[in-house]
Amino acid sequence: MSPAPSPVAPKPPLRRGLVIPSEGNTRKGILLILLVSTIFAVQDGLSRHLGAVIPPTMVVMLRYWFLVVFVALLAMRQPGGLRAAIRTRRPVLQILRGVILALEVVVILEAFVRLGLVATHAVFSVYPLLTVLLSVLLLNEKVGWRRSLAVAIGFVGVIIILRPGFGVFRPAALLGLLSAAMFATYSVLTRLVSRDDPPMTSFLWMAIAGFVVITVFGLRQWQPLPRAEWGWMVLLCVLGSIAHGLMIRAYALAEASALQPFTYTQLVWVVLIGMTVFGESIDPAVWVGGLVVVGAGLFTILRTRKREQEQAAT
Repeated sequence: MSPAPSPVAPKPPLRRGLVIPSEGNTRKGILLILLVSTIFAVQDGLSRHLGAVIPPTMVVMLRYWFLVVFVALLAMRQPGGLRAAIRTRRPVLQILRGVILALEVVVILEAFVRLGLVATHAVFSVYPLLTVLLSVLLLNEKVGWRRSLAVAIGFVGVIIILRPGFGVFRPAALLGLLSAAMFATYSVLTRLVSRDDPPMTSFLWMAIAGFVVITVFGLRQWQPLPRAEWGWMVLLCVLGSIAHGLMIRAYALAEASALQPFTYTQLVWVVLIGMTVFGESIDPAVWVGGLVVVGAGLFTILRTRKREQEQAAT
């Protein structure tokens, strides 16, 4: 799956049970997000394997069946329980972002199977740059020349990877780009709804909306899962719940802007899994273009964090 979406950005007002961010808490949050990124990389490997056995929509559907139960149980433990968590001031946007994320997972899983883990993630790494562009268009945010230049450089990296006009271009690579655009849209919509709804409400609606839409598509492609694959499927679902639980804890301990750069470590593990488990070979253009995209994305994230800190200080 895609890099871990922050379920709690930006920070909600302090309530009992939430931890005030400090240097020590930030360090713990970083360690947790590093672990989460590792788990998500393993999930991607499992998804790639299962997606080659059964339709990707079915893999995602089974994951969402497990996820919606996990999130519902989590919401029931919050103050006010499930009834309070499901109240939203932005139902249309909540449903839309949930549907987009579920379909994005299907698209990137299809890309894993057709293109491979490494090449898909190299293209997908452009999503922070797309998020910047969409933030300007949908949130009316101002972006300085530095981040604008980083966005332009990042897209040069994508062109290096895709190499349109050359015989090595693979149309499947566009799936990675489509996935990045969908995830960026989901991220911006999440920021929009966070203005009115608390994090648990957004998390619950994401799970419910995704569960409904992916079940509609998944049941149409239902086929028996080979007995030998059920263990991998259960492991995939369990790891997803563990990763989301750890991710929630990490974002409760530290600011999202402090953790976001470390989510890129998922790409390191994806490269190792792709090469060692699936025998993927990495084209030099993917290395070069991927480094350009990741470098531009990291610069954009760090620059955004600096601007937020400057605005908070004034």
